[in-house]
Amino acid sequence: MEETPSSQRARRAFTAALSATGLLGPWVGRAQSPVVVRFSHVVAADTAKGRAAQRFKELAETRTGGRVRVEVHANSQLYKDREELEALQLGTVQMLAPSLSKLAVLGGGGFEAFDLPFMFKDRAAFRAVADGPVGAGLLKRLEAKGIKGLAYWDNGFKVMTANRPLRDVADFHGRSFRVQSSRVITAQMRALGAEPVVLPLSDTYAALRDGLVDGQEGIPSNIYTQRTHELQRHLTVSHHAYLAYAVIVNKGFWDGLPSDLRTILEGALKEATVYAQGVAAQDNEQMLEKIRASGKTVVYTLSPAELAAWRRAMHRVYEQAPAWMGQEIIDAMRAAAGRSAP
Repeated sequence: MEETPSSQRARRAFTAALSATGLLGPWVGRAQSPVVVRFSHVVAADTAKGRAAQRFKELAETRTGGRVRVEVHANSQLYKDREELEALQLGTVQMLAPSLSKLAVLGGGGFEAFDLPFMFKDRAAFRAVADGPVGAGLLKRLEAKGIKGLAYWDNGFKVMTANRPLRDVADFHGRSFRVQSSRVITAQMRALGAEPVVLPLSDTYAALRDGLVDGQEGIPSNIYTQRTHELQRHLTVSHHAYLAYAVIVNKGFWDGLPSDLRTILEGALKEATVYAQGVAAQDNEQMLEKIRASGKTVVYTLSPAELAAWRRAMHRVYEQAPAWMGQEIIDAMRAAAGRSAP
């Protein structure tokens, strides 16, 4: 018998009443609740990564009609650099976008190949690696650790800051520099004659303020939004390495989603990735100009001769790196990036 409008209303009211008492079981509430994706990252909300995460949130929630709710937690609100990967594996958060260096502990040293000095001559070279077989193969390695890699997000080329000019390689001697955890970056600093100090991004301002480190490497957008330029009188535009991220999810969570939701989220992430690529270069250029305009920091660009000296000093990293990641991944990345030599 076909239900009349009044009987439909009565049935819905009766079901709602039973649900309120718990008599229909806990699965009813779950079926009606949105899937929550906790997306944690360690940079400010107004950086390229922060804005791309927000774009993903907006697209995902709109296109799923509220079936998915994305909670973005920026600026290490939930976890610092060293904690977030463990939280993802435990399912405390569902999505991250860590820098590629951090993934070496999970997917082998191959991810550290992205840190090799002067590997990428421009953004297109990085995308050729990330979007090709090399990038896909590295993400695939994460699955054995319960993590699924979904995309690579750009950021930009690194610079150096300190309270003294950094032009000659000798300017690094005897100085300490904050770096993120990476054998390649640590070796790079030692090749320059500096002492690397591994610290989370969120601790860098205090370390510079208190004199625990003398300088840092990073990208202009992070340096400006973390306000570390206020503590450093000199910035050198060196473009010696590239900073990028991988968007990763807890594999069990991802595989457990309904297939239609996964498809929608994949589409939203694809658009957010294109957005991230578009804003990263623009943001870093704008932030560098803001650092210059602040009057607190002198911005200097290396001359061709100075840059060549930096490259020669850092070349020794390529002699050490095969022991950590294998020569095969270095050669494959070089070929994809169009680099015949470091």
